[in-house]
Amino acid sequence: NKKEIDGIIDFLSKGPLDANTEVVCGVPAPYLEYARQKLPETVGIAAQNCYKVAKGAFTGEISPAMIKDVGAGWVILGHSERRNVFGESDALIGEKVAHALSEGLGVIACIGEKLEERESGKTEEVVFQQLKAIVDHIPQDKWDKVVIA
Repeated sequence: NKKEIDGIIDFLSKGPLDANTEVVCGVPAPYLEYARQKLPETVGIAAQNCYKVAKGAFTGEISPAMIKDVGAGWVILGHSERRNVFGESDALIGEKVAHALSEGLGVIACIGEKLEERESGKTEEVVFQQLKAIVDHIPQDKWDKVVIA
């Protein structure tokens, strides 16, 4: 809600923020424009998801063009909730990364194992597989627009 976002905005606006550190604030889609209007221009805004194609009948999805249209320059992709609650595959996340980058967004690409995967010693295997699906879609000249989280 806006009250919670206002708290983050207040914190980030008061600073001090290190001029050598890029700060990006991720907010739900309905609040992207609100956050962009309230936060200093030095703070980037990230959507929490986007789809893998520019246009089409994808009810409820948000495109990189829509994200950019409201002043946001980043998108978070591959978050654990998207993987585990919505069933997004590594392949789909890779496609989303490719499309977001091709449309000019910066990408915060999330990787990470579930608790049971960690406890069974599969962390490296899981994270490697997730990262490979993302890396395969990142052109050499776009790495400056990617953060692995």
